Amino acid sequence: MNPTVVAAPVESAAADIDVVRVRADFPILKRTIHGSPLIYLDSAATTQKPECVINAISEHYRRTNANVHRGIYALSAQATDLYEGARARVASFIGAGSPEEIVFTRNTTESLNLIASAWGAAHLKPGDEILLTEMEHHSNLVPWFLVAKRTGAVIRYLPIGDDGTLLLDRWEERFTERTRIVSVTHVSNVLGVINPIAEIAARAHRGGAIMVVDGAQGVPHTTVDVTALGADFLAFSAHKMLGPTGVGVLYGRRELLDAMEPHLGGGDMIRTVTFNGATWNDLPWKFEAGTPDVAGVIGLGAAVDYLAALGMDAVRRHEISLTRYALERLRELETIEVYGPADPARRAGVIAFNDRQIHPHDLATVLDRRGIAIRAGHHCAQPLLERLGRSATARASFYVYNDRQDVDQFITGLVVAEKFFGRRL
Repeated sequence: MNPTVVAAPVESAAADIDVVRVRADFPILKRTIHGSPLIYLDSAATTQKPECVINAISEHYRRTNANVHRGIYALSAQATDLYEGARARVASFIGAGSPEEIVFTRNTTESLNLIASAWGAAHLKPGDEILLTEMEHHSNLVPWFLVAKRTGAVIRYLPIGDDGTLLLDRWEERFTERTRIVSVTHVSNVLGVINPIAEIAARAHRGGAIMVVDGAQGVPHTTVDVTALGADFLAFSAHKMLGPTGVGVLYGRRELLDAMEPHLGGGDMIRTVTFNGATWNDLPWKFEAGTPDVAGVIGLGAAVDYLAALGMDAVRRHEISLTRYALERLRELETIEVYGPADPARRAGVIAFNDRQIHPHDLATVLDRRGIAIRAGHHCAQPLLERLGRSATARASFYVYNDRQDVDQFITGLVVAEKFFGRRL
């Protein structure tokens, strides 16, 4: 069974996230917006934070604040233990071989830039090829544009079909003997499609390419094991999995990280420095120049603990159940067009849609007046929107704190919007 997707058991198992209990952990969900209870449906952009994450960050600043890896006093040692403890928990969460394969960055974007700059620039030659897909967002496009411009490499794209899934039968015409890198999103932030990463990685490796996985929308929503996936690199962000903003993760196979030159230079990433040069620190600190976001990493550790306690299989089951219900309710509205596959087992809790008669920005504004937060725009995926023939869509995205009542309020809001614009009366 593909470890990234809980398949057959999902359809028969009842959702087992206790949403009432979970919601009580999120203080922001107790507030109102424009006089209405907040219904937050924009978790693909960033998730809300549970009390335990907020407390972990606060406690660090109240009790253990010091720089890491530098002091020989107790407070610095305690901060270092918390920071490195979080690294170990992140490594375990994604099945990495060791904590040394986990590099902390600022976000998914920086992780992908690090791969492109440190691995891509060193290994690509003019005419070499980088294979991406038509569903990538800007973070998994622009870093490769930059390295292609520097090296003379060529970018090719694996197309998607009308249902938004990848056309793997076009692989042979897009993957050539010159392909050195395959970089694919695990889950589309627009279409919600879950890509068959293990199969793609096996094809990439058979052809001699490395496999880069953009896990920004995958790691927070389903069980991920980097070995089973066949990922050489995996990038994701803390803030999309209940953690704070400003912390990203880059997983890299040890042999690849060992062979790479540092991305940034400065303090902590060195072993020795003289007036004539420097030597580099061990992994993973070779790639963590300067003082890191210590509190943020500790907050990420708390978020990982929270998700692990819920169980990622349960998180996945909950999202399938909620997505199925939302798709059914959306089908009741004749003017709504939904993008991505109809089968909720093939997608995460992300639904991009358009009302054929209302601009997405107008729709989002009307919903906001009822306390319902959704995304409207191009979702940092302009080429994909162009492929869909749209300049913008609306998008609702769900997480562990959403329930059917949220979906019902969302659907009622859409009906109100249509009445507001006079198209349903």
